[in-house]
Amino acid sequence: MEIRTGIGYDIHRLVKGRKLILGGVEIPFKSGLLGHSDADVLVHAITDALLGACACGDIGELFPDSDPAYKNADSRKLLAKVNEIVSEKGYIINNVDTIIIAEEPKLSPYKQIIRDSIAQTLKIGKDSVAVKAKTNEGLGELGKKKAICCFACVTLSRRKE
Repeated sequence: MEIRTGIGYDIHRLVKGRKLILGGVEIPFKSGLLGHSDADVLVHAITDALLGACACGDIGELFPDSDPAYKNADSRKLLAKVNEIVSEKGYIINNVDTIIIAEEPKLSPYKQIIRDSIAQTLKIGKDSVAVKAKTNEGLGELGKKKAICCFACVTLSRRKE
């Protein structure tokens, strides 16, 4: 059995006039994340982790922000395409572990819904998806409520030929 691990990271600025989307779930909040697509930092981090685990580049290479086709794109659709690439290479997703770092809003009420959304997009069991939320304890740009960032780690496996 071949085991692969990938890590992903993303950060976006918070701005007024945008929806806050995390893990494909709209979170009621006064600000949203600035980006070319829906700026879903959680899905972007997972996407990069999957691409890294199977050595297929990164999200910017596959879905460049210079391409108008991805303007306001639903990041879950991009994640589903990457999941197809992972599957075509013969890999199975064993688990997805994530951390969202945001001073606000409080994400505890949404973590289970976000897990469901990610599991459904990746076509894996909810028990294979972890979503954790932390603050930055008031430190740096994250602590000043100017941005939200996410880290993701995935483990893939496939049978050796």
